[in-house]
Amino acid sequence: MPMTLIGDRMFTLTEVASLNDIQPTYRILKPWWDVFMDYLGVVMLMLAIFAGTMQLTKDQVFCLPVLESWEDPNSIPTERQQEKAFGSGGGGGHVTLASKEQTDSVVHQIHFPHLSAVSHPQPMGLRTNLDFQQYVFVNQMCYHVALPWYSKYFPYLALIHTIVLMVSSNFWFKYPKTSSKIEHFVSILAKCFESPWTTKALSETACEDSEENKQRLTGASTLPKHLSTSSEEGSPNQSTPMLAKSSIKFSAEKPVIDVPSMTILDKKDGEQAKALFEKVRKFRAHVEDSDLIYKFYVAQSIIKTVKFILILCYTMTFVTSINFDHDCKPDIKHLTGYTKFKCTHNMAFMLKKLLVSYIVLIFVYGLVCIYTLFWLFRRPLKEYSFEKVREESSFSDIPDVKNDFAFLLHMVDQYDQLYSKRFGVFLSEVSENKLREISLNHEWTFEKLRQHVTCNAQEKLELHLFMLSGVPDAVFDLTDLEVLKLELIPEARITAKISQMINLHELHFYHCPAKVEQTAFSCLRDHLRCLHVKFTDVAEIPTWVYMLKNLRELYLVGNLNSENNKMIGLESLRDLRHLKILHLKSNLTKIPTNITDLSPHLIKLVVHNDGTKLVVLNSLKKMMNLAELELHNCELERIPHAIFSLTSLQELDLKSNHIRTIEEVISFQHLKRLNCLKLWHNKIISIPLSISHVKNLEFLYLSHNKLETLPTTLFNILKLRYLDVSHNSIVVIPPDVGFLQNLQHFAITGNKVEVVPKQMFKCTKLRTLSLGHNCITSLSEKIGQLLQLTYLELKGNCLDRLPAQLGQCRLLRRNGLIVEDHLFDSLPLEVKESISQETNATFANGV
Repeated sequence: MPMTLIGDRMFTLTEVASLNDIQPTYRILKPWWDVFMDYLGVVMLMLAIFAGTMQLTKDQVFCLPVLESWEDPNSIPTERQQEKAFGSGGGGGHVTLASKEQTDSVVHQIHFPHLSAVSHPQPMGLRTNLDFQQYVFVNQMCYHVALPWYSKYFPYLALIHTIVLMVSSNFWFKYPKTSSKIEHFVSILAKCFESPWTTKALSETACEDSEENKQRLTGASTLPKHLSTSSEEGSPNQSTPMLAKSSIKFSAEKPVIDVPSMTILDKKDGEQAKALFEKVRKFRAHVEDSDLIYKFYVAQSIIKTVKFILILCYTMTFVTSINFDHDCKPDIKHLTGYTKFKCTHNMAFMLKKLLVSYIVLIFVYGLVCIYTLFWLFRRPLKEYSFEKVREESSFSDIPDVKNDFAFLLHMVDQYDQLYSKRFGVFLSEVSENKLREISLNHEWTFEKLRQHVTCNAQEKLELHLFMLSGVPDAVFDLTDLEVLKLELIPEARITAKISQMINLHELHFYHCPAKVEQTAFSCLRDHLRCLHVKFTDVAEIPTWVYMLKNLRELYLVGNLNSENNKMIGLESLRDLRHLKILHLKSNLTKIPTNITDLSPHLIKLVVHNDGTKLVVLNSLKKMMNLAELELHNCELERIPHAIFSLTSLQELDLKSNHIRTIEEVISFQHLKRLNCLKLWHNKIISIPLSISHVKNLEFLYLSHNKLETLPTTLFNILKLRYLDVSHNSIVVIPPDVGFLQNLQHFAITGNKVEVVPKQMFKCTKLRTLSLGHNCITSLSEKIGQLLQLTYLELKGNCLDRLPAQLGQCRLLRRNGLIVEDHLFDSLPLEVKESISQETNATFANGV
């Protein structure tokens, strides 16, 4: 095996060539010119090592002395003169050549015409009378004096240059800040190339693309008149139905297409594919913000080009200095008697051929370097477009990339463009969504969904899906479902199969910007009655919401403050001609004027403002048909005057505000239909005497205020059926309470009442009586007159006993009697049995 000496150690060709080794997986980042330069580097390395090995073993110079005046026949010395001039070589006598092969071959090459005059015919040639050691000495001296430096050091220079070129070619693979990114990229690229999902996604989208073209041709004439098809930017293969007027976009998914069903991925393959999508996303964010790898590659290419020019310039200059013959004039006349020597370099011919070969290799290497620079600068390598991949795979959302990410993909393309094509699949959100869809449908089968269906408080069949990657296809097979709740599902898509759900009338989208196919929208527009949308940003409200012409109830929960009012599509609410109930839970500073467009048909308006002060309410005056109005937590300090114009108002709820006085209540007498007034959870100190003018009131909520007394005029509202003044500071219940003959519910829990007037028990229609947590010490026996009483709360008072007349309240049961156990035990046995009997029987029957 060829070897070379570096320092004091012998290195084999394999060891030196290892400087050019890289990880096998990195080869996909080496274009053809890098591979070709690697081969050239190996050949140059072999040439340098071969030349070096030859020099170490055979490089020698052979010299013979030259007489200074051989041209003059009279100047030829006699033998005696030669012996006198040159000496006897330390021992006298004639020299005996130790190596006839070394001297005679050289001596006979020199022709001396004057030797014919010598009287000694034998031996032939010139007798120099030098010892063998002197010849060796002269050869060594002339090797260093006469031989050009380039002849002696060419193999080592070639070796050093080659090593530098090899290191330069692969430095970007080994520099810490670039090698980590490259290693990560190559690892991800290999996994993306081998992933079963890549093949499956490309094949399936190709199939869907062909089916979509057929659908587009056959279904173009079936579109509604007000809908038109147009392609999104950069999406030539996807058609997006849009509203001609409002430019509202629907999902680009196809309505009903008989596409061959996707083969279900193995669970392990699916999980690996999901992990790959996440890795690609993070790698892109990490690499795309810098161009360090690109700069390193450009720098090493420039270094190789400069190195090539340098080597070629000085090598071409010194190539002519390698000759076979050399004249040597060492300063050793005092040692040998000769001044000039004729020398021959035995490696000159071989070194010159090797040098010419080296120059040719360097020249070819340089041409490749120049081509590399031309490739690097002739087009922007810091930008990479997946346009062809988008066209071929129908993944129109594959984004273009930049900087180091783009450069690495350009390098991969030089190896095989199939890698970048398959890699692009993992940059596509459409591809990721398809993978999620397959995994989702595999996990959430019809049977599993059926197990999650429940019956809600309204006795409707309800399904609540939370934090899924999408909506499982099997959901649309639940044809008896009435309420569907989708929460935190970012990629929710309502497909055409929803037309099967003929009983579905209520939808909930909680932080779920759902996309709806055109056919699915037509179904929702005709059948959906109630829609709940909870959002963080206005943009999350699906634009198709404002086109549901048959919608009856709309609940919007999210940020709708005044700054965003212009962004809200609420002006489109004017198209919701059948909308009856509008619920806004937000942070509004004023009622959006656009809501007044709904005034002709809106019956109920609810505004829950979460503590933001609602200042402007003038737009309420236009809602003449409004029957119910709720203004919760709006920081109101007085009853808004705009309310007094709502002549059709039947129920007013001003819960959780800062209302202190309600003197304006007298104006409610003009609202002839008002029968329910809720002023609970405020700071009302007193009830004005004018409350009696609101004669049509049937429900009055004044709980959780700061009332201390109840005016007698309050009990002149004879239609009052429900009165709640609990959690105040009331001390006395006026005897006038007995005038409320229609009173069915009276609550005064959490006050300071000490006596319950006997007149209270004249309200024979009372069904619920809440007297808990007061200071009551006794309860009148007339309580037995409340024959319709079903609920009695006495817990938290100062009672010593309960009247036995409780047994006359035939509808009162133990679970409706809220009292301490020891007080209940104080009742007579027959009364306790009467109260508990039916309860136990009912419990037994229930068991």
